[in-house]
Amino acid sequence: MSSSVQKVIGTKSGSESQILAVGSYRPKRLVPNSEIVDRIESSDEWIQQRTGIESRRFADESESLLEMATWAVEDALKNAKLSITDIDTLIVATITFPFQAPSAATAILQKLGHPKAAAFDINAACAGFSYGVSMAHDFIKAGTSKTVLVVGAEKISDFTDPSDRATAFIFADGAGAVVIGASQEAGIGPVEWGSDADSRDAIQMNPSWIEVRDVETQLTKAGSKWPNISQEGQKVFRWAVFSMSKAALKALESAGLTVNDIDAFIPHQANVRIIETMAKEMDMPDSVVIADDIRKNGNTSAASIPLAMDALLAQHPELHGKLALLIGYGAGLVYAGQVVELPPKP
Repeated sequence: MSSSVQKVIGTKSGSESQILAVGSYRPKRLVPNSEIVDRIESSDEWIQQRTGIESRRFADESESLLEMATWAVEDALKNAKLSITDIDTLIVATITFPFQAPSAATAILQKLGHPKAAAFDINAACAGFSYGVSMAHDFIKAGTSKTVLVVGAEKISDFTDPSDRATAFIFADGAGAVVIGASQEAGIGPVEWGSDADSRDAIQMNPSWIEVRDVETQLTKAGSKWPNISQEGQKVFRWAVFSMSKAALKALESAGLTVNDIDAFIPHQANVRIIETMAKEMDMPDSVVIADDIRKNGNTSAASIPLAMDALLAQHPELHGKLALLIGYGAGLVYAGQVVELPPKP
C-alpha cells in the first residue's frame, strides 16, 4: 500500500489598502430644533446644551434608504474616477433597511447594473461603517477582494418616535460611502474593536418582528408598538466618553502613532459633548481638526462617519491625504476604530 501526501490548500495574498474616495447623500429637508421641540416639551437651548444639535435632515418618501445609499455610492465612484464594474465587493452598514432579506447591498448592485459582485449587509449600528472599513482592508490584504465599496446608510426617521424625549431630537437620515482599493503602503491601520454586551439593552429597537406579526392591528391593540429606537442616554454617554477614548488610543497605538501624529479626528457623530469630552480625555492637541457634522445634520448612525468625513474634507481640503482617527460606537454596545489616510483630492 503506497503512502500518499496530503495536498495543501492554496492561498491568496493581497496588499495594503487605502481609501480612494468618499461620497455622500444628504436628504433635502433640513429640520431645525424649532420643529421638534413642541412634541417633546423641550426647547432649542435644551437640545443644543445636551447634544450640540442645531438641526438634522429627514428623508422624504422619494428618498428611501436604498435610493440614498445608491446616490452616495455614485458620488464616491465619481470621485474615485471608477465605475461600478470596478467593484468586486460591496458592504452596506445599516440598521434601518426595512427588509430582512435580500440585502440592501444586492439591491444597490442591481440598480447600478453590476449584479455579480460579492455583496452583503452588516449590523453593527453606529459602529457599522468602521466595521466595514476593517473588513474591506482585511479582504484586500488577504487577496479576497481588490476594490471594495463600504456604505453607511440610514433612514432612522422611519424608526423614531417623534414624541420620545430621549431620541426624537437626536437621530437623522443620510448615506455615505467610501471606495477602498489596493495600496503599496498602509492607508488603513489595524482595527481596535469589541463590545460591551452586558450593556446591550442600553440602545434598542423593540419590539421584535415576531411581536409585530402577532399583533392583530398595530393601531388598535393596546400596548402594541412599532420597533422604534430607544436608549438610556446617560448610560450610553458615560460608556462612550470613557471607554471609547481608551479604545481610540489603542487604535492609535496599534498603528504606531499618538494623538500628535494625526491631523483629524472623525468619531461617530453621536453628541457634541461626547466628542469634546473624548478629545479632552485623549489630550488631543489643538492642531487636530475635529469633525462636528452632528451640529447641522444630526446623528445618522452607520452613515455618520463617512458623512462627517466628506463634510470635513469640503471644509478643510488641506486634509486630503492626511491621517485621521476614526471610531464608531453604538447599539450592542459595540465599537470599532482605526487610523486611516484620508482620500486624495478627486
